[in-house]
Amino acid sequence: MKTTQHFLPVTLLLLMLLTGGIGKAQYVQAERDDTVRLYAKTPFDTVAARQALAEGNGTIKGVAFTRPNKTIYGRTGKKLLANKIKIILFPVTPYLLEYLDLKKKENPKKLKFAYINPAAWRFRLEAITNSDGEFTFPKMKPGKYYIQGVLNWYTSGYYNRYSGSANNGYGTTNYYTREHYTTDHADLLEKFIEVEKDGQVLEVKLK
Repeated sequence: MKTTQHFLPVTLLLLMLLTGGIGKAQYVQAERDDTVRLYAKTPFDTVAARQALAEGNGTIKGVAFTRPNKTIYGRTGKKLLANKIKIILFPVTPYLLEYLDLKKKENPKKLKFAYINPAAWRFRLEAITNSDGEFTFPKMKPGKYYIQGVLNWYTSGYYNRYSGSANNGYGTTNYYTREHYTTDHADLLEKFIEVEKDGQVLEVKLK
């Protein structure tokens, strides 16, 4: 007695594999997660943070800016004012100090990042600068605070890119093409400040 075997066409088999037509696999490889997460071990005191951000009679007035040219002597050149950026204020706590130390150990190339406690992130104040980089935090109590903002800016220019050479009968002539470029920058502006007495108007340069 002759038996007949039936086989799926190769194209149909490939189509079923690609579309999952054969069914779910028994073993699914989990995605890799090589991120190194840094967390502060100091407990965050929500009560103390809430009290630190209670209304007072002081005022923090500041101007945020950077200087684009960086040399061995520090930032030089004309001020670049922080136009319409967000300034964040945190009360200084033991937790915040440890978290900021962990931030210094970050290494994006090695996927190493510091993560802030959601409760600590919630106890903050925010202000938006005007076109002159000015910002204000009113109704502040005496205390120590940490303020920060990120100022994005860019530089542009051009260079002559070698595009080939040719013999002109007198020698070899090199040819260049002018290429334009734009480089993005992001400066972290940060400062520790202190309102020393009730009703004080504290003027700050955030750079």
